[in-house]
Amino acid sequence: MSQTAPRNPPFRAEHLGSLLRPKDLLKERTAFEKGQIKYDQLKPIEDDAIKKTIQMQLDAGFHAISDGEYRRQVFWGQFFEDLEGMSEIRNPSLDIFREYVPDMAGFIEKGDRPGQSYLCKGKLKHRGKSALADAYNYMKTVVPEKLWPEIKVTLITPSWYHLRYKDGLAFPEDVYKTDEEYFEDVATAYQQELDLLYEAGVRNVQFDDPLFAYFCSEKMVAGWAADSSNKRSLDNLLNVYIDAYNKSISKHTSKMHFGLHICRGNFMGSRHFSEGGYDRIATKIFKDLNVQTYYLEYDTPRAGSFEPLLHLPNNKNVILGVITSKFPELEDQEKMKARVFEAADVVAKGAGQSREDALKRLGVSPQCGFASHEEGNAIVWQDMENKLKLVRALADSIWPGEP
Repeated sequence: MSQTAPRNPPFRAEHLGSLLRPKDLLKERTAFEKGQIKYDQLKPIEDDAIKKTIQMQLDAGFHAISDGEYRRQVFWGQFFEDLEGMSEIRNPSLDIFREYVPDMAGFIEKGDRPGQSYLCKGKLKHRGKSALADAYNYMKTVVPEKLWPEIKVTLITPSWYHLRYKDGLAFPEDVYKTDEEYFEDVATAYQQELDLLYEAGVRNVQFDDPLFAYFCSEKMVAGWAADSSNKRSLDNLLNVYIDAYNKSISKHTSKMHFGLHICRGNFMGSRHFSEGGYDRIATKIFKDLNVQTYYLEYDTPRAGSFEPLLHLPNNKNVILGVITSKFPELEDQEKMKARVFEAADVVAKGAGQSREDALKRLGVSPQCGFASHEEGNAIVWQDMENKLKLVRALADSIWPGEP
């Protein structure tokens, strides 16, 4: 990796990709899911909604434009589901899940259960067609050409369909003997997807990974320790996941910008799933993971203090999610500015820099998306616009004139 932190991307004002869906899009997608209309009837509605949300982002002064994830129902869609070897399971039994993994625990606490999931049933292989390139190519018809390299494409973590399942159940033992074998094929599939995205023109990729934050949850740590079926320690599993990331992006780190978004869950109705600061993972995540930028949740005390930023290497960036996407109340801009300076002082201390130098590697954003699930958070469209304008204003007050 470069010895200096990259810029543009990331930008001083960012958001995390998912945006509230317009009501007409939600209505038509529901009709499509029920089999009442065909996709060629839904697509023009998607296209029109994407045009509007892109214009909203441009008007608000953002550069890392997304399509709002409007072609997905949930933030993790459109990668694993398209791999050969993955199979959908409807109404899965709770017996296959680690019930203490925070999102699973959240379901169970509410008396709910996953309606569906995906399991590896055979050797994982990329099918040769990108899961995401078509959506990116459509954005190029709407976004000015000079901004094409800045368009943000979001991808799910390589470990998404692994942590939730009990030890030995994420894949059949006659297909993969070890987690390491499984992740070798996962990494190869990501490499092929990134090849196709690069060929299409993608240069700005964000991985979404709430699972890393789960490693910081005391309830998760306690549940793991009490589960005698686990053959690995959590620290060892963290190493496996980091290695899977590094192999997945190894062929593209010199030609694409990779960011990692870590949050504590963003379920419908503004629910979160886990709590705990980044302290338990900071050293490994910052120093061993070969991404250039970290998008971190910092809107409430559940994310802990800025102290883990002491471990941020000099050649990496942090985008501080100090604005909440979950609720409509607007934060005080001057208080948020003071928080950014507080974080910069921690980064500066860890790197032996001045505050001014540390600020060169920071930016601001909401702590998560506005609609990780299509139902969205407990806000309305105007609230979202207000939040994005606040992010842009906050960035402009700290880094005037910078994108």
